[in-house]
Amino acid sequence: YILKYDSVYGRYPKTIKPLKNAIQVGNKKIKVLQERDPSKLPWKKLSINIVVEATGAFRDRAGASKHLDAGAKKVIITAPMKGGKPDLTLVPGVNQHLLKKTDQIISVASCTTNCLAPLVKVLNDAYGIESALMTTIHAYTSSQNLVDGSARKPTRGRAAALNIIPTTTGASDAVIEAIPELKGKIKGMAMRVPVACGSITDLVAHVKKNTTPDQVNKLFKKASQTSMKGIILYNTEPLVSSDIIGSDCSAIFNANETQVINKTVKVLAWYDNEWGYSHRVVDVIKMLSKWAK
Repeated sequence: YILKYDSVYGRYPKTIKPLKNAIQVGNKKIKVLQERDPSKLPWKKLSINIVVEATGAFRDRAGASKHLDAGAKKVIITAPMKGGKPDLTLVPGVNQHLLKKTDQIISVASCTTNCLAPLVKVLNDAYGIESALMTTIHAYTSSQNLVDGSARKPTRGRAAALNIIPTTTGASDAVIEAIPELKGKIKGMAMRVPVACGSITDLVAHVKKNTTPDQVNKLFKKASQTSMKGIILYNTEPLVSSDIIGSDCSAIFNANETQVINKTVKVLAWYDNEWGYSHRVVDVIKMLSKWAK
């Protein structure tokens, strides 16, 4: 049911039919498993070499390693890791050159990290970043309450569709995992807002060289056409959040909003926090597939 119908993306175009211990999507039959302990999953028997750990329950190294114990060769975690480090925090377009054949547990960080890190890399490579602050104005998610209630983070217990909610983000920390030279130079926060999908990253960086809005925009336009093609989409049209739903890019750079005062640079980039990130996970699966046969 939740594959067939989606409140943001609409109805899935292919025929979906439930079977015994399986789902049929079009002509493809997909086996369905239910197991609390990942080490007991039949990955070896089913010849499953790459596991996407997207439950949110096994974000530490010990938990992710259970998939390896079950016979998988690679594990992709769809979040920043908590408890131990992955072999690599991989942000496509930023540090995929560091991926090694021996890497087994890979974090693809978060949707916000995948938007933020390309922005940071372009500015840091061109000008050198002295310090930076970021804010993601982010669609509400399942970590929030629909109506007021209790929550571990009090503001996330407030009604998601009725409030602008200041809260935390792990994106600035995850960016440091992908670009270690930024350690101690970047911090950030999130503002959860009453939209179901479509988010935007606001990055303010103090750089080492004077620049202008035009020069900054030219940098991002060039990156979108070369090293970060398919990762950054350069945009000059006036957009709102619903306009970018369904974009498979990590960052839709909003050139109209670039601002500069001497060495202080402000840039904005939209991102579909669901669809865009899902495409990056698929990208990483493809990268690993040559080593996971």
